[in-house]
Amino acid sequence: MKAKNLRYSFIYAQQGIWYAVRTQRNMKIHLATAAMAAAFAWILGFSAIEFAILTVTIAAVLIAEMINSALEAVVDLVSPDVNPLAKLAKDMAAGAVLISALASLIVGYLLFWPRLFG
Repeated sequence: MKAKNLRYSFIYAQQGIWYAVRTQRNMKIHLATAAMAAAFAWILGFSAIEFAILTVTIAAVLIAEMINSALEAVVDLVSPDVNPLAKLAKDMAAGAVLISALASLIVGYLLFWPRLFG
């Protein structure tokens, strides 16, 4: 499906985001965690640079989760039966999300720990 114009490209992208938020449990978890982190950052008076780092980190996790969900949908479409390569693709995509989430924990520690306990 090709977008008729730039406006439709944004509409389709928005539909993809809303679908992920509505249907993907982990996306809801990531968004809730991101909202809490942003709220605490605001309360703790993060600088613009610290907010930028936090925002990029949050975006990386959300992007990884959406790419993982999209890849899982495509794999299910082309390989509805159990297939070791389909499992491998899904596991590696989930692993990418895990790496992104673990990296976000490290960034969160580096940003929040000194404000809370330093």
